[in-house]
Amino acid sequence: MERRELLLLLASAGGAPWKIGFATPADDLPPTHATVRGRFPDAVAGTLFRVGPAGHDLGGQRYHHWFDGDGMVHRFVIEGADVRHQGRYVATPKRVAEARAGRRLFEASGTILPGAEPPTSADSINVANTSVLPMQGEMLALWEGGSATRIDARTLDTLGPKTWRADLAGMPFSAHPKVDPDGTVWNFGISSGQGLLALYEIAPEGTLRRAAVLPVADMPMVHDFAVTERHLVFLMPPLVYDGKRKEAGSTFLDAHVWRPELGMRALVIDKRNWERRQMLALPAGFLFHVGNAWEEDTQRGTLIHVDYVRSDNADSVFTTTREVMRARRVRNSDPHLAVATLNLGTGQATQVVLAQEAEFPRIDPRRVGLRHRQLIHATQIRRDLPGFGAIARTDVETGHSQRFSYGTQAIVEEHVYVPDGAKPGWVLGTVLDFGRRKTVLSCFTADHLSGGPVAQATLPYALPLGLHGAFVPI
Repeated sequence: MERRELLLLLASAGGAPWKIGFATPADDLPPTHATVRGRFPDAVAGTLFRVGPAGHDLGGQRYHHWFDGDGMVHRFVIEGADVRHQGRYVATPKRVAEARAGRRLFEASGTILPGAEPPTSADSINVANTSVLPMQGEMLALWEGGSATRIDARTLDTLGPKTWRADLAGMPFSAHPKVDPDGTVWNFGISSGQGLLALYEIAPEGTLRRAAVLPVADMPMVHDFAVTERHLVFLMPPLVYDGKRKEAGSTFLDAHVWRPELGMRALVIDKRNWERRQMLALPAGFLFHVGNAWEEDTQRGTLIHVDYVRSDNADSVFTTTREVMRARRVRNSDPHLAVATLNLGTGQATQVVLAQEAEFPRIDPRRVGLRHRQLIHATQIRRDLPGFGAIARTDVETGHSQRFSYGTQAIVEEHVYVPDGAKPGWVLGTVLDFGRRKTVLSCFTADHLSGGPVAQATLPYALPLGLHGAFVPI
């Protein structure tokens, strides 16, 4: 998009005050004190890290897709009645080279701009903008298609790519690793063009235990997965990569084709023996995010229960996340919570779709891979706004849900669960208050969201809308 087109487009979007959530900060954001109402509980004394696309504009050109923006990592340091925020762009090789040139040099996943060159490797277009993983005093900024990027957790300095093993340099390390209660980290990566699934097992101290690459036919777009005590679970929507479309000049995202005849495939892999794999079938649907999974042994065989956020199709990949860059709201298939049951004994799979509109599901981190009931998630779709307006806590077994609505001028970001011993725990997360042009951090009692926040910290500015985060206690 040329500069003149960009200016005209932004001017025409004057009636969409939420467009500030997709603006580009000119520079890093230095440490700043928030205005605090109430007092944050002792259990949430620590740091909330978040990351998201922020560098959307450069040299008069604007990315066409939200997911393309250069990543900015944020840290909210919480100490009772004091909250400090800092934000810094992740200095990936792509970000550094393009900032030096003053223009875009490379294609992005969802945008091809004039003069941009095809990527020389996945890491040449790595934007480190999707999620974060605390590990051994550092923070890994994660993307979908390339290496994790090491970040200094105290200064947010970029320390360079994380290489787990020399022969794995540049291999995709996805944005949704799972951490078992014992600290073991599991993750995956997708190589769409080659039809490969990479698997990682990482010890609690941060060393690689093992990694392998498995072939998968009709490789789909897979953003998230789940673990149980004994299995890895991949829900694979029928959004399949077609190399011929890429060769014909489409973006990487647009090279994916919706093939509902494939259904939703559920790939289950034994944690101990990655050669033991089973594929089950669910009705066609799309997902970005999984909540959690757990398994039980019954007379009918081993059952795996997995909850996820389901949409009827993948329109959000191609339209919603593009149109917000033009400050336009386009309605697509609404995502809802769903609970699937996979019977490894019979090879049959069933699912129930719940009434709750949802995204960004999170659970008590102590229950990863174990039986759980409570899921924290965004909810309440507004037809005139992108995203969600409320935060909810839903019992995935009964469907009972409670929520807190932030009002008509707020867009909810991901909220995380913070444990507090045997107490109910806390829910911590951010919203964009576009009416006041500020970002607000809120803390709730986990079992009483409807009672409203017990404490809030308001920044003197609005941050770009982000994706995922992690809380690290003191």
